Amino acid sequence: MTEDLRSGRLAVLLPPRQRTAAVRSGAIFGCAALVIALVAIAGVARSQGVETGPDSWVTVLMRWSPLLLGGFAFNIAISLIAMTIGTVLGAGLGIGLLSENAFIQRVSWCVMQFFRNSPWLVLLFFAMFLVPFQIRIGDTVIPLPGWIKACVGFSLPVMANVAEIVRGAVKSLPATQWEAAESLAFTRRQTMWMIILPQCFRRMLPPWMNLYSLITMATVLASVVGVSEMLTLTSDVHAAEGGRPSLFAPLYGFALVCFFLYCYPIGRLTVYLERRLHV
Repeated sequence: MTEDLRSGRLAVLLPPRQRTAAVRSGAIFGCAALVIALVAIAGVARSQGVETGPDSWVTVLMRWSPLLLGGFAFNIAISLIAMTIGTVLGAGLGIGLLSENAFIQRVSWCVMQFFRNSPWLVLLFFAMFLVPFQIRIGDTVIPLPGWIKACVGFSLPVMANVAEIVRGAVKSLPATQWEAAESLAFTRRQTMWMIILPQCFRRMLPPWMNLYSLITMATVLASVVGVSEMLTLTSDVHAAEGGRPSLFAPLYGFALVCFFLYCYPIGRLTVYLERRLHV
């Protein structure tokens, strides 16, 4: 055995070192991309007009950064709420796709295909105009502001994609799992909830995280329908500073950097979990 290893006739795998190298290369790439983006933003700002003193673009960013970061936190809140609603609805829709009832399966398939293949901005507009502005329960009036409608609009494509993630994860398990459960007298419901879905969790986690990263970046679409998130506030700050061309790249570049710093680690963690969980 030792002679075979020395002669190279047997492959020697070193997965821990490979994972470490992959993580390091990903971190180096992310830092390099961030530095390039910052240099490009500074270069564009400088080419559009060199400004110094109290009204330079650096001073403007420092003055308005608390407001812009508050808007970015609102983007994150919208993404978390939309992801929560969409995950709950998508899990039910995914189980419907796996139902033995042909009618439920076909209806679930149609719903999933419709919302999965519809433009997110169109779904957002539908949610803004079809969801009522307030709900009356007896004498109590509950207002529904625009950001709640935006959460509903973003949760619809999340629901469809989570349903496909659930269906794909369940289908990826060997059929012997179902056969073994049936031989132990488990019902289909017991098999699904006690045996199949617990094994699917690690298979669903990486694509779910990737979907969350996408929905976070898509929350800037809420600015189109009047929600005061980071992109809307960036436009307001640019207008408040006189609409100077030299501020365009720094202000919107600041938004770009914020989203990159938030979403890139999620993407790297997704890749790490795919390798770690062997999915």
